[in-house]
Amino acid sequence: MESTAAIEGVPSGAASAAGQVADKGSDTTRAVLSSDFETFLKMLTTQMKYQDPLNPVESSEYATQLATFSSVEQQVLTNDLLKELGNALGGGALQQLGAWIGRDVLAEAPVQFDGAPLVMRPVFEPGASSARLIVRDAAGAVVQRLPLDLSRSVVAWSGLDASGAPFPTGIYRFTVESLSGSATLSSKPAQVYNPVIEVRRDGPSVLLTLSDGSEIDAETITSVR
Repeated sequence: MESTAAIEGVPSGAASAAGQVADKGSDTTRAVLSSDFETFLKMLTTQMKYQDPLNPVESSEYATQLATFSSVEQQVLTNDLLKELGNALGGGALQQLGAWIGRDVLAEAPVQFDGAPLVMRPVFEPGASSARLIVRDAAGAVVQRLPLDLSRSVVAWSGLDASGAPFPTGIYRFTVESLSGSATLSSKPAQVYNPVIEVRRDGPSVLLTLSDGSEIDAETITSVR
């Protein structure tokens, strides 16, 4: 009877052992989970083999024990997955990515005009005697031509027409034309400070969505403000 009493203690011990599995570190749990489950089944089989025939264990209790262990096993695997996701994000990487939102980055891309002046850094062709800024709307139509001062590395487009009225809000594209006399030396997209509205990770790359909806690789950014 002593040995039978010891066997009857197995279910509660197995359930306790199953509970302890959930408390182990995910690094060690994954390695021992399989062996723990085999041990649990051996203990359960032994219990069934040596149970008191006059007082057999209810089948519902076996089902409860199996369900308990399966639940613990699933929770351990879920915890491991969450840890892997956390490691992939690199401890605070989400916060670092979020820091891009709302910042103005210098990019050769169209930009959303909302009434506030747009700041840009024009690049002039060596040997140019003059330059001008070509402003186009979302449809590509030229809406304004403005002279640029070659001595200024930073300029602001006010968004006002010749009469002083503001242009409609919307997407605008800017081009810098470098001239030598009346000859055009080059026509290049202007680098405009463009607000970042979304950030996403694409493999090892971090992609920034700008105000016009275009995406650029964060590695190409040379200036942020």
